[in-house]
Amino acid sequence: MGPLNGYTVIELAGIGPAPMGGMMLADLGAEVIRVDRAAANAPSPLESVSGRGKKSVVLNLKSAQGVEALLRMVENADVVIDPFRPGVCEKLGVGPETCLARNPKLIFARMTGWGQDGPLAAAAGHDINYIALTGALYANGEAAGRPMPPLNLVGDMGGGGMLLVNGVLAALLETASSGQGQVIDVAMVDGAAQLMWMFHTFEAAGLWNAEQREANMLDGGTHFYNTYECSDGEYVSIGSIEPQFYALLMEKAGLSDADFAEQNNAQRWPEQKQALGEVIRRKTRDEWCELMEGTDVCFAPVLRFTEAPQHSAAIARDSYIELDGVVQPAPAPRFSRTPSKVEHGAHANGADTQSVLGAMGFEAQEIAALREAGAIS
Repeated sequence: MGPLNGYTVIELAGIGPAPMGGMMLADLGAEVIRVDRAAANAPSPLESVSGRGKKSVVLNLKSAQGVEALLRMVENADVVIDPFRPGVCEKLGVGPETCLARNPKLIFARMTGWGQDGPLAAAAGHDINYIALTGALYANGEAAGRPMPPLNLVGDMGGGGMLLVNGVLAALLETASSGQGQVIDVAMVDGAAQLMWMFHTFEAAGLWNAEQREANMLDGGTHFYNTYECSDGEYVSIGSIEPQFYALLMEKAGLSDADFAEQNNAQRWPEQKQALGEVIRRKTRDEWCELMEGTDVCFAPVLRFTEAPQHSAAIARDSYIELDGVVQPAPAPRFSRTPSKVEHGAHANGADTQSVLGAMGFEAQEIAALREAGAIS
């Protein structure tokens, strides 16, 4: 039983960071009930991972009966996750004021890109836009090229889904002592800004050139914190920042003092990158792994995410699981006394409508009436 066993989360179906947050809460042991829009015979492939451990209820929130059913569910919940643009829940009749009136201890977590207020609040956007506004996008890419998005990890997932979980957990702790609920405004643009904290620090200390890409220690500007192509076309990563780790890199790779002694001389980084690249191209990725992996060089092969589950370290730690034929990351972090566990894969939309409503106090005739009225499916 995970550490959130006994908590109930209602997740209004959405995309990206909200489903991720719901998945993490389910992994931690909460009962997560996803409220879907329409029934289907099978879960969407896009929900095959994020839907794990969740139950699915289909409600028609455009009907008065469907709205009332959701509000009755809210009375039995600890958290509601709202993935919509500002004002959508209010238009549906299930906004935070209405829900908190039904359940004063409720945590109403609102997940948006731009936040609940401000000049961009009503505008559409995606991860790439949120990280563009925070400087995170500008900082990624090659010096002579255009900024390149680091997938949608910074805005949607780190700045969104994980920030949502952080806010929910903090609010649940506060509610346990105060007995009062509250609304959480989770904005991906805020989360992406927080993820850039270190670079604000570096820039203020004169250790980062914010005007240029591939010119700094962590953005590919150096030879000792970079990726290199091997003789077989695969890549390895090197992160030998500290002097003792850099000395070991020089020893393992056979680098000469004349070419590599001045580790932190930025003027020499371009030639040193080229020289180290030539050295790395002399061996295959596996040969470099044999020589450096597990040492203090700070080395790892650059794996495709489909290769990662087969790495010996991932196997030893059970870092991945296979569920309904889909290989996916295992729950994290790990708890010594209340370990997390994925109870089941994604359920088809509406698969749990009757059982969930029944467990929340709906009588059989009420459920039948809701179905007859088209409020549930």
